[in-house]
Amino acid sequence: MCGIAGLIMRDGQPDHGRLETAARRLRHRGPDDMGVHVEGPAGLVHTRLSIVDLAGGHQPLEDPAGERLLVANGEIYNAPELRRAHAREGIRPRTRSDSESILHAHALRGVEGVAELHGMFAFALFDRRDGSLLLGRDRLGIKPLYVARLPDRVAFASELKALLALLPQTPELEPGAIAEFLENQFASGRRTVFRGIERLEPGTCLRVDAGLRTRTHRYWSPLAVEPRECSADEALEAFEPLFDRVIREHMRADVPFGLFLSGGVDSATLLAALAERTDTPLQTFSVGFSGSRMADELDAAGRLADHFGTRHTRLELSREQVFGRLVHAIWATDDLMRDYATLPTSLLAETAARGLKVVFSGEGGDEAFAGYRRYRPGPERRLKALLRPGTGGFRTRGQWRPGRARRTLGPALYRARRQRRAPFARAWGATPAGWSAIQRAQYTDLVTALPDNLLVKTDRMLMGFGLEGRVPFCDHRIVEFGLGLPDGLKLHGREGKWLLRRFAERRLPAGHLDAPKRGFHVPVGEWLRGDLLARLGERLQANRAIRTWFRPEGVAELVRTQQRRGNAARELMGLAQFAIWHHLLVDSPGTVPGPFEDPLDWLA
Repeated sequence: MCGIAGLIMRDGQPDHGRLETAARRLRHRGPDDMGVHVEGPAGLVHTRLSIVDLAGGHQPLEDPAGERLLVANGEIYNAPELRRAHAREGIRPRTRSDSESILHAHALRGVEGVAELHGMFAFALFDRRDGSLLLGRDRLGIKPLYVARLPDRVAFASELKALLALLPQTPELEPGAIAEFLENQFASGRRTVFRGIERLEPGTCLRVDAGLRTRTHRYWSPLAVEPRECSADEALEAFEPLFDRVIREHMRADVPFGLFLSGGVDSATLLAALAERTDTPLQTFSVGFSGSRMADELDAAGRLADHFGTRHTRLELSREQVFGRLVHAIWATDDLMRDYATLPTSLLAETAARGLKVVFSGEGGDEAFAGYRRYRPGPERRLKALLRPGTGGFRTRGQWRPGRARRTLGPALYRARRQRRAPFARAWGATPAGWSAIQRAQYTDLVTALPDNLLVKTDRMLMGFGLEGRVPFCDHRIVEFGLGLPDGLKLHGREGKWLLRRFAERRLPAGHLDAPKRGFHVPVGEWLRGDLLARLGERLQANRAIRTWFRPEGVAELVRTQQRRGNAARELMGLAQFAIWHHLLVDSPGTVPGPFEDPLDWLA
């Protein structure tokens, strides 16, 4: 697990100082080692978190023929199998690094070799033979990669803060992406909040030739999954060996690992699987909140930890701890993304990183096996489909009430707001005609909310403290299996993830799965009251970025509404996050906040 950055120039050599600045801005992702390499028109940056081949994995890596250089972020879980297969074709590896498999797959099969890789990864491969650069990203978008294409260069990085260091100037902001952040909680697809900077989409490679001409290659898509008919017994019989293989591959590491344990189906299933395959007690971590009326899953997680004999750490966070983490979480998130779960996740990551380099987490289970309530068909969905066509009644409503948006958003954001549903409509419209509404909803989340929200939270919060997150339910084989299941094996009445529950129930304590699904919530609205709310309102109305993009009188009205009704916290927190983000990435790039900061100080 690492950070990568670099660029390829049309003329001349990259500036070594800029590359070093990018490396410093990625050091949190890889505190164990750093490499900066300049060769002809190419510059490559790597910061390393050592997980596999602790002694021999320094990057850039070079292939045996000396024709290719590689920097990579992530884990190739099937590297041992690929190593044996490549050896039969005459390639002798130089290291034990799993990333070296990327070089050999490319040497043997070019860009098509990327499809051999199982894992989470983003990489840049410089081909000395023709001066081209190949960028690649894993199938589900677990690992990030941003790209900027300029007339004189193509630059890339794991995080925006590092990519900005490689550009001549900070690009203008993109109103459409800001509006998506406000309305959907995240911006999705290729477009980012900086005009001209794109995300490399999951399952995609981008080849840049010596003349900076680019060509995209899509090597995987969930759209290729074909629905199948099978019984519950047949599905369970097929899933058991698949899940075993995926878990065993994900357990490959030269360092110990732990688990974030929420008490829900996904993390409980992972706990049972990991405990069954390890000889020493697993370290587990769970989080809840003190001084809040909101229910959490601390007790459920504790019972699971006792049952499986884990070394369990229980965090019960106060309002001060949660709000004090806001600035660091925004810096670590890097992209604009308003998910309150980043705050406790960051605190969990800091705690786990004191003794570990790897933790497992359950992201992806709901998308793969249809666990969310929003997947359930019914009269409400049909009515929404009539009122707001384009997504079958799925993800039709924004997070700003129309009146509040009209009074608060500046002209550019208010115009851009009309297109906020575009990523969901594109995804829904791309699905095959033979798919059910449930499969279409799963796919829409798999290519929007999963890579651009949930996996951003997991990757960025953990890497903010040099901690690697492994997410077996996001393995493409698990996703293909779950997406292709008949609807009846996903939803039974009001119960989601039916097949996964049946698979897990004989491995978990009796009665554990009887509790209804409860999403993970942070009581921000409950806590944003009194003096804290008043001071936040004052700072927001005076903030330069807020005054540029929003209407101060609308901000003042949001504060009054939160005081009276307590239902405007989401909008106010979105504004606060935007203002702090603007300070960190636009006004003062390179600033690194401490783990605990008063967020009001960063709104001045």
